[in-house]
This record gives sequence, structure tokens and C-alpha cells, in this order.
Amino acid sequence: MTYLANPARYDTARFRRSGHSGLVLPLVSLGLWQNFGGTDVFEVGRAVVLRAFDRGVIHFDLANNYGPPYGSAEENFGAILRKDLGTHRNELIISSKAGWDMWAGPYGVGGSRKYLLASLDESLARMGVDYVDIFYSHRPTPEVPLEETMGALVQAVRQGKTLYVGISSYSPERTREAARILKAEGVPLVIHQPSYSMLNRWIEQDLLKTLDELGVGCLAFSPLGQGLLTDKYLNGVPQQSRAALEASFQKGHLNQENLNRVRALNAIATTRRQSLAQMAIAWVLRDPRVTGTLVGARSVAQLDNSLDALNNLEFTCAELKEIDRYARNGGIDLWKEAREA
Repeated sequence: MTYLANPARYDTARFRRSGHSGLVLPLVSLGLWQNFGGTDVFEVGRAVVLRAFDRGVIHFDLANNYGPPYGSAEENFGAILRKDLGTHRNELIISSKAGWDMWAGPYGVGGSRKYLLASLDESLARMGVDYVDIFYSHRPTPEVPLEETMGALVQAVRQGKTLYVGISSYSPERTREAARILKAEGVPLVIHQPSYSMLNRWIEQDLLKTLDELGVGCLAFSPLGQGLLTDKYLNGVPQQSRAALEASFQKGHLNQENLNRVRALNAIATTRRQSLAQMAIAWVLRDPRVTGTLVGARSVAQLDNSLDALNNLEFTCAELKEIDRYARNGGIDLWKEAREA
């Protein structure tokens, strides 16, 4: 069946500019970290991607090792591009990353020039595109000189393989140095992708201030705390949840203190006539320094629930004060060790 895009997809879509750049992103973008790999049902993932586009989501965020298995999310997204979205390529923002493990040996992980550029070539081939719109250094690699990692991003731009460059999970200090190196080469740092949620508030300490001063955008990932900030775990652990499958979610996160906080936050969401997930997304977007946020989705219904958060983004001072009673760091920052290495 031939896909026909919704002609009204931009009528209610909302966007923010990434820092001082020309890059504009939707308030909610679709991340293909989980649920879009070779072990998932292709037609379900396809339906989610097309529904997202029909609702004005033009940014699709990938990485070399998204799956499982590694690479399969990019392969599947490439198939959707060829079958459905190819004629809309100029409307899309497609991003990929490299930095975490991808293949065996010393050049299958980290921030070396060899790994980053080889990985980007493979990502382009898997998706069947000539370039990505954003290419990220997926994590800091202390044993590799930052000049080499940033130099690889510069080379990717000069080769025409990416339009913009970004970093993910970098500390404020490394972010400043990365921006300095890139600026000296005439390639601005456009965006930073950190984890951020009501149970993982580390970016409020210094990173948001740093990005604001540098004119760099902030695209928050994991706004739902790997699923903890949903109604999924209010009454136990569902069989097919991340916690039950021990995937990206650690069962230790489901301690009583976190569950008590989540239940209290859920009660606040109910008074706002939102699901907990919707309030969690809206809360991340309350700060104008946050360009947007990334969500995943196992189904069209789950995607619609997340996107409907945009129907109520306003908070009263009383609501924010009440949320602050329970929105505390809950030990769910899986990226802290890499950031602080």
C-alpha cells in the first residue's frame, strides 16, 4: 500500500531552534534506540515512524549500534525511507552517532578518527543515504585526545557526510573544550544530547548554563527514566517490560524510594489530567534552554500518548513546587560513569 503523508502534519507541529544555529527540531523527536531492531516486528516500527511523521515529527534519532542486533535499527529505518519517506528526505532530520561498542577490536569502540569515520560510512550505507543531518560523538573517550575526536567530526562535515555535529553525555568542562576546538576549525558545535528526567536532573547543575552561554542546543534523551516515569511499574513489573527483560533497565532502579516518588508524581499528573509520561515530557520541556526531547515507542498508541504531552505544557508555580518534592535524582543515570571518566 502506497504511503501518503498527512497534508496537515505541520498545522499544529511545534519546533525550537537549537542554540544559535539554523537547526530547528520538533519539541518531541522519535528515538530508535529500542523497538526498531531486527528482533522487533518491522511493520510495527514502520507504523510508528509514519505516524510520527504524520504528526509533524521530522527528526529521527539513531546510532550505529541501535537494535538489537547492532545496526538493524538503521537498516530498518533505511527500508522505511526507501518504501515510504524517500520523497520527503529534505523535510527530515536524520541523526546517527558512534562511540559505544559496535564491532570487535580496538577500532570498534571509542572516539578515534578511524572508528568514527568508518562507523559513519557504515551508517550511511545501512540507511541508503548520502549524508546524515547530525552526527554525534556518542560519548567522551578520555584515552583519545579530544582534538582527534572533534577533528573526525570536522572531517565528516567537510566530506559532506553530515550537515551538523553534536556530542552526547559530555561533562560541562569537556563540552566547553569540544566547542572551542570545533569553533577553531569553523565547524560549530550545534547540539548536545544528555540524559534528563525528573529522576535524573544532573544537567541542571552546570550543563544547561554552559550550553546557553555557548549557544548550543540541548536534546534531552530518556525523559521517562527508561520507562520508570510511566504507569508501567506502579503495580509491579510487567513481563515484557525492560525491567523484566533486564535490557537497558536495571531492576535496582525499582527500589521503594523511587517507586514512592513515581506514585506521588503520578498523582500530580492525574490532577493535571495527564498521564505520568505526558507530565514527565512536559516537565523536561518547561525550560526554554531545552531544544526538545527524545521518546521511544513500542506502538502507535504509545507514541500518540507521548506526543499528546504537547497539549498541556504549562505548569503553575504550585505544581512545579510540588513536583520538586519528588523529582529527585534516583540513581538511574546509566551514563554518569562515562561522563565523569
